[in-house]
Amino acid sequence: MSISSAICNSFKQEILVGTHNFTASSGNSFKLALYTSSASLGAGTTAYSTSNEISNTSGSAYTAGGKVITSVTPALDGSTACCDFADVSFTSASFTANGCLIYNDTQADKAVCAVAFGSDKTVSSGTFTIQFPAADASNAIVRIA
Repeated sequence: MSISSAICNSFKQEILVGTHNFTASSGNSFKLALYTSSASLGAGTTAYSTSNEISNTSGSAYTAGGKVITSVTPALDGSTACCDFADVSFTSASFTANGCLIYNDTQADKAVCAVAFGSDKTVSSGTFTIQFPAADASNAIVRIA
């Protein structure tokens, strides 16, 4: 099993039928869930699942389903549509994560994209932060060229 970074294939079709609305403050609610290296996430992922989701070993920093992430209204960078999210942090955390899934909590937990961290990332009684890249044609976490 492994996690590979990819826009989910089901998401590609769902945006063409208007399933997902990324508009800030009036769009859908999106979440970010963290997973262990035993998870199988990638282009074929269709929805959020608790299978191999991390568990918090100390405190209350992580709960099943992950955290709501704040969407920034999509914009164009040249001819590429870009979507961005505000960075998200888990404070007082103790866990190990290998990747994450961004999913649409409003629309039946439909998957948007999987992100592989490249290796296990561990935090012990500290802050675990996911920093999203710049919302531009080369770096945005979700981009359509």
